[in-house]
Amino acid sequence: MTYRNDPYDPKQVALLDPAALADAVTEAEKAFAAAGDPDALAAVRPAHLGDRAPVSLARREIGALPPAAKADAGKRVNEARRSIEQAHAARAEVLDREQAQRVLVAERVDVTLPYDRRPRGSRHPITVLMEQISDLFIGMGYEVAEGPEVELEWTNFDALNIPADHPARGLMDTFHIAPAEESGLVLRTHTSPVQARTMLTRKPPIYVVVPGRVYRTDELDATHSPVFYQVEGLVVDKGITMAHLRGTLDHFARAMFGEGAKTRFRPHYFPFTEPSAEFDVWFPEHRKGPQWVEWGGCGMVNPRVLRACGIDPEVYSGFAFGMGIDRTVMFRHGVGDMRDMVEGDVRFTRAFGNGA
Repeated sequence: MTYRNDPYDPKQVALLDPAALADAVTEAEKAFAAAGDPDALAAVRPAHLGDRAPVSLARREIGALPPAAKADAGKRVNEARRSIEQAHAARAEVLDREQAQRVLVAERVDVTLPYDRRPRGSRHPITVLMEQISDLFIGMGYEVAEGPEVELEWTNFDALNIPADHPARGLMDTFHIAPAEESGLVLRTHTSPVQARTMLTRKPPIYVVVPGRVYRTDELDATHSPVFYQVEGLVVDKGITMAHLRGTLDHFARAMFGEGAKTRFRPHYFPFTEPSAEFDVWFPEHRKGPQWVEWGGCGMVNPRVLRACGIDPEVYSGFAFGMGIDRTVMFRHGVGDMRDMVEGDVRFTRAFGNGA
C-alpha cells in the first residue's frame, strides 16, 4: 500500500504499468488492423478508446497518485492514447479509401455509351412523410408552426425548464454559435423551442404541429445523424388530460403504421413535461424479430413551462409529444441504415416513387 508522500513505483498500479500501457496500444493496433471495413472499425473503437478502454481507466487512476508522480504517469497515459488514436485514424483513412475505390469499380459508368433520356427523380421520403403528417394533423384541427433553426439558448433550453447545468447544453451535445458566451445562439437541438415561441405569442387554446430539422453533435452512422428531422405536437387548452394525449398518439400511430398498430406508454423523465412517458409501437415484422420499438417522447406540459411563457397553469393544461421523422421512415419501410437517407443517392429515393 502506498501513501501520497511515499516513493511511487508505477508497477504498483496495474493500469499505469508501462508494460500494461504498451500492451493496450498493441492490442488496439491489432484490433484496428483486423477491421475489414469502416463499420467493423467503428464497432471495435469503444473497446480501445471508449470510457471503459484500458487507457481511459488508467487515466482515472492518476488522481490517486502522489503529486510528484502525476505528471510522469499522465504523460505515459496520454502518449499511449495518442498512439491508439493515430492508429485508428490511419486505419480509418485506409478503409475509407478502399471502400471508395470499391464503389468506383462497382458503380462505374461508361460515359461513351449513347444515352437518349433524362431520368426523372423522386421526392425524398422524409419530405413526403412530413407533408403527410402535417395534413393528418391539419385534418384534426391543428395548425402547422415553424421557427428558426438558429435558436436562442433561452428558447431552446431555459424556457423549457432545462437548467444551465444540464448535460444537453454542453458542447458534447449541442452546436453552439461561437462565441457561445457572447452570442447566446445554438443550432436548435429539438423542435420544442417552436412550442415556447408559440405559447409566448399566442393565447390558448393552442393546437399546433411542428415539423422541422434539428441538430445534435452525433457522428453519422447507421442509427444517428448530426442533422435529422422531428415532428412535435402541442396542445394547450382548458381541461386537457393524459387521456387526450393517449388518444391523439393512438390515432397518429394507426395513421402511420396501420389500423392494427399497438402502442404503449412507459414512464420517463423530460424537463419540459410532467408526468412524462416514452411512446412505443409494436412491430411484429421487425427485422430483428417481433418487438416493441421506442417511437418518441410525450407528456403533460410542465406548469413551469406554462408560467415561463405567460400561461396560467391553474386555468390551462396541455400536452406535448415529439418523435423523429427519419426513424418513422425507417420503421415504415424497413430502412436499415440512416446514412441511406442523407447521402443523396437517387437510387434510394427512386425506390419510393412519389409517395412514402
